[in-house]
Amino acid sequence: MSTPTVALDLKQRTPLRPARVLLHVFLVVTSLAWLGPLLWAVFAALRPYSETSTKGYVSWPDKLSFDNFTNAFKQSDMMHYFGNTLLIAVPAVLLTLLLSSMVAFYVSRFDFRLNVFLLLVFTAGNLLPQQVIITPLYRMYLLINLPGITVSGKLYDSALGLVLIHVAFQSGFCAFVLSNYMRMLPHELTEAALVDGASAWRMYWQIVLPLCKPAMAALATLLSIWIYNDFFWAIVLISTGENMPITSALNNLSGQYFTDPNLVAAGALLTAIPTLIVYFVLQRQFVSGLTLGANKG
Repeated sequence: MSTPTVALDLKQRTPLRPARVLLHVFLVVTSLAWLGPLLWAVFAALRPYSETSTKGYVSWPDKLSFDNFTNAFKQSDMMHYFGNTLLIAVPAVLLTLLLSSMVAFYVSRFDFRLNVFLLLVFTAGNLLPQQVIITPLYRMYLLINLPGITVSGKLYDSALGLVLIHVAFQSGFCAFVLSNYMRMLPHELTEAALVDGASAWRMYWQIVLPLCKPAMAALATLLSIWIYNDFFWAIVLISTGENMPITSALNNLSGQYFTDPNLVAAGALLTAIPTLIVYFVLQRQFVSGLTLGANKG
C-alpha cells in the first residue's frame, strides 16, 4: 500500500536535469518570440494614434479602447471583402481536395508504368517559384475568354481566375499527401469491392474517400489558411478594387499622404480572425490527420 507514496516521494525529490531546464527555457523564449509581434499589434491597435504620436509606442497607455477595430471594420468595408474571399477560398479548397484525391486514388490503387512519374509531375509544380510565371500567366488570363462564366468574359480580374491558380499550385502537395495516406489503407477493402462488382468511382467515393477524412480535414485547414492569406496573386490578377480579397483590401486603410499604423494593426487582426476560427473548429481533425500513421500497432 505504501509503494505509490514512496514512488511519489522519489519523483518529487528527483532534481531537474540541466538539459530539461534548458529545453523549457528555450521553449518559453521561442514562444515569446513568436507571440511578441502579435501582442505588440494588439497593444498598438487598442491605443489611439494621437496618444502614440505624442508619447511613442513604448509608453504606458492612458486609454485603451476598441475604436480602431470598429473604424477599421467600417472604413475598409470588410464584410464585402470577406464575401470576396469566401468566393475564392471555399471553391478553391473543395476543388483542390476533390481533384487531388482523385489523382491520389488512381496513383495509390492502380499499378501502371507511369505511376510514379505521374505523381512526380504533380509534385514538381511545388518546386517552381510562382513568381517566374507572372508574365505568361498574366497574358494568358487576358486572352482567355469565358463568356457566361465570368462577368467580364475573361479570367483576369475575376474570382474564377484566382480559384484556378490556387487549385493548380496546391493540387500537387495535396495529391502527394493523400497518395501516401491512401497507401496505408488495406488493399483488401478495394479488392473485395472489386470482386463484388463495384466500379472504380464507387470504390473511390464510398470506400476510400470516407476513410481519408482525417487527412482531408488536415489539408482543408492548411489550404484554407494558405489561400485566405494569399496576397501575391490577388495583386497580380485582380485590378478592380471591388473584386479584391480581404488581404488586399487592407490597402484601403492606407492613405496617399498619411497612414494610421494603429488602424492598420486593428484591420490586420480582424482579418486574422477567420483563420483562427477554421483552425479551432478543425483542430482535432488537423492533429489526428498529421499524427495518424506515426505509431505502428
